[in-house]
Amino acid sequence: MIKIQGLSKKFNQNLVLDGISLNIPAGQTCVIIGRSGCGKSVLLKHIIGLLRPDSGRVLIEGKEVAKLKELELVALRHKISMVFQGGALFDSMDVEENVGFSLFEHTRLSRKEILERVEESLFLVGLGGIGNLMPSELSGGMKKRVALARAICIRPEIILYDEPTTGVDPITGDSINELIRSLHDKLKVTSLVVTHDMKSAYHIADKVAMMYKGKIILEGTPQEIQASQDPVVHQFINGLSKGPITEIVDDAH
Repeated sequence: MIKIQGLSKKFNQNLVLDGISLNIPAGQTCVIIGRSGCGKSVLLKHIIGLLRPDSGRVLIEGKEVAKLKELELVALRHKISMVFQGGALFDSMDVEENVGFSLFEHTRLSRKEILERVEESLFLVGLGGIGNLMPSELSGGMKKRVALARAICIRPEIILYDEPTTGVDPITGDSINELIRSLHDKLKVTSLVVTHDMKSAYHIADKVAMMYKGKIILEGTPQEIQASQDPVVHQFINGLSKGPITEIVDDAH
């Protein structure tokens, strides 16, 4: 479904992506882990065509994203949903309008058909009957769920998640993990999740890939990642203050 081949991207003199390659088969959930600022979100932006690589390529269903014409890119994006870190709900729209936004804007479905799909999507995330509420009336966890409902409302083939459990308490975070897993099982979508939350990664991933200094240094099942003897991976997944990731900082002091 998604093939990333030798992808590199530099901003000024900062090499953010350095020859990344990764395959994500259809129906699989791949979790990308790594420290903040290691390029995880930049990778997502390449997948949806918001950024173009300096070298390498991203292919979705065999089509190279950076070479698509505008209308082709629009058609591709109709197959992809993205769940943003903060939810990115429109404050001036109620939940119903937020969840159905893409359908209202980009389809010829009747209002009745859209609202039926909106309510179905809200029901799938455990929020049926709240369509008339405004984002300001929602808790942080509810906003995350509404963002998920918006993502699945277009019936995507691919869902991209940017830090889905950031900013919520551990119990809410665990419920979001359960929701991501159940939506994957029910909808059979291909999912790419960016996170530094290892509990989340272990819970939802079929495959985990770790980014470090612009490269993917290890990929495998959650069990293989946990068993890795790589000192960088070991330090990160265990949240240790001492290790090769932070030794440069330590030397500076």
